[in-house]
Amino acid sequence: MSNSLLFLSPSGGEIALILLVILLLFGSKNIPTIARNLGKGIREIKNVTGEIQNEIKKGMNEEVKQVQDVADELQKDVDKTL
Repeated sequence: MSNSLLFLSPSGGEIALILLVILLLFGSKNIPTIARNLGKGIREIKNVTGEIQNEIKKGMNEEVKQVQDVADELQKDVDKTL
């Protein structure tokens, strides 16, 4: 693994410390609400990115079809001249 990416893999102790800080900052009653909202946000981001990918694929398919149509027309013109 690259040395520049080592900070992205926290150890068990670091995760426990992060969870403890979150517990102290937000309290045990607010954590489920925060987690639920975070889950909703992540789900919304996934939905939006999926929609964007579908739109890109749809646009690409339309472009490919247009290029194929032009190629077919050119081929017809070549066949007519021969």
